[in-house]
Amino acid sequence: MKVLVTGASGMLGRATAQALADRGEEVTVLQRRPSGAAPPTREVLGDIADAEVVRRAAAGQEAVVHLAARVGVVGTETEFTAANVDGTANVLAAARAEDVERLVHVSTPSVAHAGEPLVGAGAGLADALATKGHYARTKARAEQLALGAADALAVVAIRPHLVWGPGDTQLIGRIVDRARSGRLALVDDGAALIDTTYLDNAVDALVAALDRAAAPEVSGRAFVVSNGQPRTVAELLSRICRAAGLPAPHRHVPLPVAYAGGSVAEKVWARLQRTDDPPMTAFLAEQLATAHWFDQRQVRAVLRWEPRVGLDEGFDRLAAWFAAEQRQ
Repeated sequence: MKVLVTGASGMLGRATAQALADRGEEVTVLQRRPSGAAPPTREVLGDIADAEVVRRAAAGQEAVVHLAARVGVVGTETEFTAANVDGTANVLAAARAEDVERLVHVSTPSVAHAGEPLVGAGAGLADALATKGHYARTKARAEQLALGAADALAVVAIRPHLVWGPGDTQLIGRIVDRARSGRLALVDDGAALIDTTYLDNAVDALVAALDRAAAPEVSGRAFVVSNGQPRTVAELLSRICRAAGLPAPHRHVPLPVAYAGGSVAEKVWARLQRTDDPPMTAFLAEQLATAHWFDQRQVRAVLRWEPRVGLDEGFDRLAAWFAAEQRQ
């Protein structure tokens, strides 16, 4: 199968492209900078918001795994819209023009999260009006566009929840950086239960979704994928720190204080036009104090997928990676 993977310079995109190549697919990757992907991979460099670049990358493809997106909290809504909404529209237009048969749209659980606790939840409908922040709102609009194309091609939206693994510069990297600088704290008591997804499991889920996209019980639907092993925020932060050889966080910040401080930080960062992430945001404070974990029974049944790396093994691999990094 000829497969285009957008956003392959990111951790999940790069690993997905490699997994597809390893099983013999003819893979094309599209991203703004070189991905470092090993052959056999065709690489197209350019911006997902450039319709001509996307059309060139999609030429001759049978399937697309669309991961390219603007993430984080820094930036204007216009910038997030260009990457997430316009970029997805470009992918869909190119897929139609090139007679692509199937599309896996990589989304996020935040498209259906308005702030209330999610306990054993399913994949609710994406709602750009109820969700919070430029990223979640534009990803909700993008998912709606993607699933709206299910009449023309087989489309499935996969929402991996908090993907992490060795070499992760987003979730793991930011937590470890804050722990090393003494700025890592628990919001409230850290008792909120949340689920995460080890990298290999997220990759397997995307590949399974690609294989099953045309199935009637899959096409046109959204699914949250995770390890299915919810743990408290305190435990997860402690185990990440331990893997990096650092002490667990011991400071506690009440949610109202963290939320207010995050709101102020967002305004200051926007006023100063800073490009780095603030130490706290209102959305992050809310996430760290709110349960969010998901029922995985249906997605495992319809995708015929099971996580193969549990949390304990994942943290062992993370510790081994940090140990190897320190020896270099």
